[in-house]
Amino acid sequence: MTPPITIDANDRTPIYAQLERGIRVAIATGRLRSGEQLPTVRQLAVDLRVNANTVAKVYLTLEREGVLVTQRGVGTFIADNVPASAHAGHRERRLHAHIDRFLTDSAALGYSPREAVKELTRRLKEGEN
Repeated sequence: MTPPITIDANDRTPIYAQLERGIRVAIATGRLRSGEQLPTVRQLAVDLRVNANTVAKVYLTLEREGVLVTQRGVGTFIADNVPASAHAGHRERRLHAHIDRFLTDSAALGYSPREAVKELTRRLKEGEN
């Protein structure tokens, strides 16, 4: 079974976050469909050359959110009806990460958070005109 996602060793994003994002994107783009079986934790870890505990952690997180379903002794599958709320939390976490990066990059350029937000607000108003 070919892994449905890849890990970029040069990406500063933690491996578990890349793996979680990769599975979600594969579902959203149709590369993984409802009911489709995922590789075992061990097999995906070997294929991606990552720690099996990392894969297990991601599978468990996605299972708790209703994205995956695990059948003991059979395997892990994409849930038939992935709840919209499962994607909402993920979207919110990604937005928070973008905001953190924006504020960090702004600080590196010498801007305070207030100055950065003020400029962002100005740009938004500019775009409304």
